[in-house]
Amino acid sequence: MRQTELFSKTRKEVPKDEVSKNAKLLIKGGFIHKEMAGVYSFLPLGLRVLNKVNALIRHEMNNVGGQEIFLTSLQSKELWEKTDRWSSEKVDNWFKTKLAGGTELGLAFTHEEPLTDLMRDYIRSFRDLPVYPYQIQTKFRNEARAKSGLMRTREFLMKDLYSFSKAQKEHDEFYEIMKGAYKAVFDAVGIGPLTYLTYAAGGSFSKYSHEFQTVCDAGEDTIHLCEKCSVAVNEEIINTQPACPVCGNKKLVSKKAVEVGNIFNLGTKFSEALSLAFVDKSNTSHPVIMGSYGIGPARLIGTVVEVFSDEKTIVWPASIAPFDVHLVALDVSDDAALKQAEEVYDLLSAEGIDVLFDDRDARAGEKFADADLIGVPVRLTVSKKTLQAKNIEVLNRRTGKTEMVANSLLAEHIKR
Repeated sequence: MRQTELFSKTRKEVPKDEVSKNAKLLIKGGFIHKEMAGVYSFLPLGLRVLNKVNALIRHEMNNVGGQEIFLTSLQSKELWEKTDRWSSEKVDNWFKTKLAGGTELGLAFTHEEPLTDLMRDYIRSFRDLPVYPYQIQTKFRNEARAKSGLMRTREFLMKDLYSFSKAQKEHDEFYEIMKGAYKAVFDAVGIGPLTYLTYAAGGSFSKYSHEFQTVCDAGEDTIHLCEKCSVAVNEEIINTQPACPVCGNKKLVSKKAVEVGNIFNLGTKFSEALSLAFVDKSNTSHPVIMGSYGIGPARLIGTVVEVFSDEKTIVWPASIAPFDVHLVALDVSDDAALKQAEEVYDLLSAEGIDVLFDDRDARAGEKFADADLIGVPVRLTVSKKTLQAKNIEVLNRRTGKTEMVANSLLAEHIKR
C-alpha cells in the first residue's frame, strides 16, 4: 500500500479525556478513531492488525475442533428470565432497548442463553456430542469505567467458544485442551512469556475458574504469581487461596496484570434452565455439560501495545503487524532515488511481502517519526545515499540493528 493513498493519517493530538497509553498511540498512529468513551472504530491500519489477531485465534479454535458461527446481538428477554439473568440487579452491565411495539430486548454481553437454546435443535442424542461452536462477534457492556482504551470498552469484539459435552470427563479433557490453545494464541501474538494461567473465583460450578493474565503496569487486576510453577492467583481470592494451588508455595509475588482471556466450567446451569438434554445408549435423558471460553481480540491488541511500546512509538510483533515492512523513500524529488524505491516496492510485493510504501513528499524527520509511531517491525530506507552505495538500509526495530543489504538479497533477508 502506498502511504499517499492511505486516507488515515498520523496525528499529534488525542482527545483530552483519553488517558491510556494504548489508545493514545493507536489514535495518533491512525489505527483507531474514538467515537465516544469506551467506543472505538477501526481504521485501515487497525483493521489489518485486528484481522491478523482474529486469524490467529481462528486457527487455534479450528485446531481443537471448533466450528465458527455468528449469532445475533439482539437477545430475547424471555430466555434470560429463564436463567434469572435479565434483571439489572443480577447483571448490572446490560444495554437494553425496545422494539417499536414495546417488546424489550437486550444487546448481547455474552451468549450462553441464546446458544444453549439454539443447540436444542441440534443436540438430541449422545451421538451429537461433543460439539464446540465459537464466534467472533460484537458484544455490548455498560462499563462504568471505560478509561483504559481498548482494554475496557462498551462495544467490542469477543471470541467466545462454548463446549457441549455428554460427560464430565469429556468436558474436563477439553477444558485442558483449551488451556493449551489459549497459550498458543498468546505465544503467537508475542505476550506468552508475560501471560500466566491465573486461578480465580469459580462461581457455582467449580472451585476455580481460570483467567489468563498478562503482567503489565497498566493492568487493572492484581495477581499473585508463583515463580516456581508460573501460575498465579487473582487478588479477589487470595484470602481464601493464600498459596499456590499447584505446589503450595506461600511466597507469591504481587503483579499488576491485564486479563486477556478466561475459561469457565458452566456445569448444567444453562442446559437445565433451557431444557438442553441428550439421551444416552439406554435412552435415558441427561442435561448437557457446558463450558465457556473467551478472548477479546481488541483487548489483546491494547495489551500488546501497552507491553511493546514506549510513550511515543509502537513495535508490533511480526505476527500481527499491519505490514511486514515499512519502505521509507527519502529524496523523492530525485528521479533516480524514487525509481529505486519503486523497484524495491515492486520486488517485495512480487515476493508476497506486504509493504507500506511511504512515497510522500515530506521531510525525513517526519517520515521516520511516523514510521516509529506506526510500528512496523522492519523499516527499509531508500535515499540518494543508499542509491550510491547500491544497498538498502534495513532496520530491525525490535533489536535496533541496522544493516545494508543489496537489492537482490532483500526479499530473502526479510523472509529469514
